[in-house]
Amino acid sequence: MSTGKRRVFDREFKISAIERLIGGESAAALCNELQISRSRLSLWCSYYRRHGPSGLRKTGRPHKADAKLDRVVKATDFETARECIGELERKIGQQQIELDFFRLALRRIAEARRPSDGPGVKASTL
Repeated sequence: MSTGKRRVFDREFKISAIERLIGGESAAALCNELQISRSRLSLWCSYYRRHGPSGLRKTGRPHKADAKLDRVVKATDFETARECIGELERKIGQQQIELDFFRLALRRIAEARRPSDGPGVKASTL
């Protein structure tokens, strides 16, 4: 029996539900007790995993973009910040490898286009 009103859950309620789930309580039993859908609980858990407690927004406030830099700057715990920094460092490393590859490829192309010093002399491929 619905009154037509939308239920509003505060951040503490959501965190409590997630902690109980993490603590080993059955999702079905928890949802029945709290009178929430499993999809709603799953959504809260997803936001919590991605953004921590700050991912569980207050009523009326839109979610922040998934910008990783924002997560690092506004992280409330150092472990989340370290994970984000590590992820960004890996990405920078991968980009550096790609840049080195393309620089070498361009150098080889430029050397292949240089005129030879005389007949029968091949351009260097290094």
